[in-house]
Amino acid sequence: MPRTQPVPPSGPSGPSGPSGSSGSSGPSSVSGPSAPPGASAPPAGPLAEALERVGDRWTLLVVAALLDGPRRFGELLADLEGLAPNILSKRLSRLEAEGLVVGEPYSRRPVRHVYRLTASGAELAGALRVLTDWGAAQRGRTPRSADDHDRDLIHAACGTPVEARWYCPTCDRQVDEPGADGLQWM
Repeated sequence: MPRTQPVPPSGPSGPSGPSGSSGSSGPSSVSGPSAPPGASAPPAGPLAEALERVGDRWTLLVVAALLDGPRRFGELLADLEGLAPNILSKRLSRLEAEGLVVGEPYSRRPVRHVYRLTASGAELAGALRVLTDWGAAQRGRTPRSADDHDRDLIHAACGTPVEARWYCPTCDRQVDEPGADGLQWM
């Protein structure tokens, strides 16, 4: 059975890294489907753009941990069980580059930072609430039950956990179901 041979990357730079691998930026073998020359990627919409910024593993958990307020690296690492230090460092750097987190030094020797969400990062709280509720429903649990580690957002007047709802500010009314009352995804 013939083996496929690696195809060297095109361009002046040649292979990168000690093994000659160029990562995922070019084709890796002669066989397999490839996009036709000149084909462009599908247009990115708001969801694709959001996923590009925060859709990788651990990122939303880091954001959720920072919703409680500023945290040091070690505190985040302790709270996010199973997260390796190098991955946390990468996620925090990416969140900083995206303008969702700010790292402020609290020690010069050694240099250490405390991390906090920017206003843009804090806006993810609503999306995290909806994802948490969905995740709980998929496992047959009540959102934010005793075995979830999330805290409820409580309405101070009555002590009841609040729920996320779709609301139309023009009509000044709540709209819940896609397809009902002319509600549609755009």
